[in-house]
Amino acid sequence: MEKKDLDYILVPSGLLVMVAYHMWLLHRIVKHPNNTVIGINTVTRRYWVRAMMEDVSKNGVLAVQTLRNNIMASTLLASTAIMLSSLIAVLMTSRSWDKSEFIVFGDRSELGFNIKFFSILVCFLVAFLFNVQSIRYYSHASILINVPFKKMSLDHHHQHLTAEYVAKTVNRGSYFWSLGLRAFYFSFPLFLWIFGPIPMFLSSFVLAFMLYFLDITFEFRWAVSVSADDNHHKDEELEMGL
Repeated sequence: MEKKDLDYILVPSGLLVMVAYHMWLLHRIVKHPNNTVIGINTVTRRYWVRAMMEDVSKNGVLAVQTLRNNIMASTLLASTAIMLSSLIAVLMTSRSWDKSEFIVFGDRSELGFNIKFFSILVCFLVAFLFNVQSIRYYSHASILINVPFKKMSLDHHHQHLTAEYVAKTVNRGSYFWSLGLRAFYFSFPLFLWIFGPIPMFLSSFVLAFMLYFLDITFEFRWAVSVSADDNHHKDEELEMGL
């Protein structure tokens, strides 16, 4: 087996590990959201929006400041992503340094290096786009959360739908922020691929192992009861509306 054949075996295997982990995480979020950090944060943000919209005159400034902090975080990641994209583009077109000096095992051809840099570039561009979408949703939410819906309509069911819509907007902004952060995570193994397929393969396992402890939790069982009570109240409201 030639050294360059390691790229054809280890690199797809490392990417498969990352993709398989995130597919499993997506299944956990959909089927068992209260065992995941993303699912618990989703429930918590929904109740936070309701609390902020209960008294807009008192909580409006706090809500806008909180959303502004999220916008600043997304802006920072978006600026970092586009800056790193520009840097990778410069490295791809630069021919003033010998790239093969960094390779221990694997493909040392010019085409191989271009594929590696292009893969990293795609990750950073995707991270930029996701964070821009996050800024978009947070900006919309900062306006919607200050709408005096109690004065606009006396229908309690209509007020509930308004709060739910704002909560969905905030959660969508958070989802895009998380996806942008995942794109940064994916760039780490691809960056180590520059030094060979072995560091890339090992880093994929290490990253998936670390993300497991960041994404899964079994400590906040209260979210299960809160979510169940919320669904029960929704059913009662629908019955009263009918």
